[in-house]
Amino acid sequence: MKLWGGRFTKSTDSFTDHFHSSISFDQRLYKEDITGSIAHAAMLGKQSIISNEDANLIQKTLKEILNDIEAGTITFDEKAEDIHMNIETILIERIGDVGKRLHTGRSRNDQVALDIRMYAKTEIKQIQSLLKNTMMVLNRIASDHVDTIMPGYTHLQRAQPITFAHHILAYVEMFKRDYDRLTDTYKRTNSMPLGSGALASTTYPLDRNFVAEQLDFDSITLNSMDGVSDRDFCIELASALSIIMMHLSRFCEEVILWSSHEFRFIELDDAYSTGSSIMPQKKNPDMAELIRGKTGRVYGNLIGLLTTMKGLPLAYNKDMQEDKEAVFSAVDTIKMCLPVFTAMIDTMTVNKQNMYAATKGGFTNATDAADWLVKNGVPFRDAHAIIGQLVLYCINHNTNLDDLSLQEYQNISPVFNETVYDAIKVEKCVAARNVEGGPSKEYIQKLISINDNYFKTI
Repeated sequence: MKLWGGRFTKSTDSFTDHFHSSISFDQRLYKEDITGSIAHAAMLGKQSIISNEDANLIQKTLKEILNDIEAGTITFDEKAEDIHMNIETILIERIGDVGKRLHTGRSRNDQVALDIRMYAKTEIKQIQSLLKNTMMVLNRIASDHVDTIMPGYTHLQRAQPITFAHHILAYVEMFKRDYDRLTDTYKRTNSMPLGSGALASTTYPLDRNFVAEQLDFDSITLNSMDGVSDRDFCIELASALSIIMMHLSRFCEEVILWSSHEFRFIELDDAYSTGSSIMPQKKNPDMAELIRGKTGRVYGNLIGLLTTMKGLPLAYNKDMQEDKEAVFSAVDTIKMCLPVFTAMIDTMTVNKQNMYAATKGGFTNATDAADWLVKNGVPFRDAHAIIGQLVLYCINHNTNLDDLSLQEYQNISPVFNETVYDAIKVEKCVAARNVEGGPSKEYIQKLISINDNYFKTI
């Protein structure tokens, strides 16, 4: 008979057991479940709800079960439904009626809420560690390329000259925000729900704060109905992970473009590329493409969680069993993607000459030519129109601004003189943008130092 079967007169259908069971995926919560049960048993003994002798035996046996699970000597039973009932069943098999006292003052509803919070807390810290490593690698790459000039793009059209360091550091800023979002998520996850019972707490004199302290929670949940039915922290985690994946996907899209023959800005290391089964010349950026593709998987997990929760009345509903696979999948995916992405970026070869050559084409210095006119007394709108005419002239004559003669410049505007040539050199265009947030070497080196100090604080 199932542990909850006293009210029933016959067993559940075998297919119902399979459909109802979550042990196939929630078994990964065994450590959280046992750790939570140990703290709960200690509290029951402390509060004299059960004897200290029984509390100590339960704790000792749970530790033995944990060791056996990690040694691979325990097989979970689908008929016991979930990790919580499996562990309790094993406990009762080993110490009999004493094991039946463990569940005093708690429900599976607050037990599972505790387990998933504990799991999320651990995974957030691990993902933050991976994210920090990614940022540190990118910051180091940026330090190697403060003088590597490349075109910046808008609408995927060459726009203005920047440096590769400036481009890379844009992603560091994104990942810094991602790190902070995970910190915020952790804060709201770090509230202990055990003691909420099924929905209305319990008549036993529990010491919830003692359990929270044992399990390293900052606080306890303040409403028992919310304690068992809240999955905001799961949704928030999936949201934070979705944004990280979006940033990874954007970067991977650029890696895919940059490694193409049309760009040739980078070459990926052989260890992070694949070939074609039919075309021997191919070197495909499959790792970048897979990360881009797996972003949709994490988005789907977020949408699934939101959809599951959107119509649930208070308090607990079985629908909420669907939270775990979504969270597990999102966590597993990002923990695969971050290390691969980081190694792929860390080992790529940057083709500085091709980047520089691309900057020389596409009129990336046109804005600087307009700025030169403004600094020589021409209103900006007039300067904009003058440079537009020069660009059209260049297009019609298959040349660029750097190669026009002074006479050609003056045919459009007599304001031009020889100093315009120095102003539109791409190196000068980058160096002149020495404002906070700009691509100048001076500021980029400052930002790299700021980042290095930031990494020491997280």
